[in-house]
Amino acid sequence: MTIQVGQSIPDVSVNVVRNGQTETLPTSSLFKGRKVVLFAVPGAFTPTCSLKHLPSYIDSAAAFTARGVGLICLSVNDAFVMKAWAEAEKAPPSIAMLADGNGAFTRLLGLELDATGFGMGLRAQRFALYAEDGIVKLINVEAPGEFKVSGADTMLAALPA
Repeated sequence: MTIQVGQSIPDVSVNVVRNGQTETLPTSSLFKGRKVVLFAVPGAFTPTCSLKHLPSYIDSAAAFTARGVGLICLSVNDAFVMKAWAEAEKAPPSIAMLADGNGAFTRLLGLELDATGFGMGLRAQRFALYAEDGIVKLINVEAPGEFKVSGADTMLAALPA
């Protein structure tokens, strides 16, 4: 079942790449006591993810920081891929790259995507959610093949004042 507004972010160990370093952390440490936008992409280095989704957050990172909101980019890729992608895209340190290599966190969110028909295995659906202190306040899940409701502009406009 897909996570809903009002529910807690599930707690599981994940690999997070920040400032070129990888560390294993519980997801609770990424959300507890913070305002966070978690946005997920089906795959690092894939066309829409690299040309639109991640760049929208890179371009708006300062606006989120000014509003006291942290940013986390999730992909069902390993930490080495997420580190290389962050470097290639020049992602600022304010965007934590969450490497959900086995898709455990994505499955707990109920937002997995079976992309085996495209040779990509299990992936994350394209989505963005806003959470305060680990509680989901807003979630936008894209329809297959679309990029309309999970970009940075949409999420910035939807944040509480």
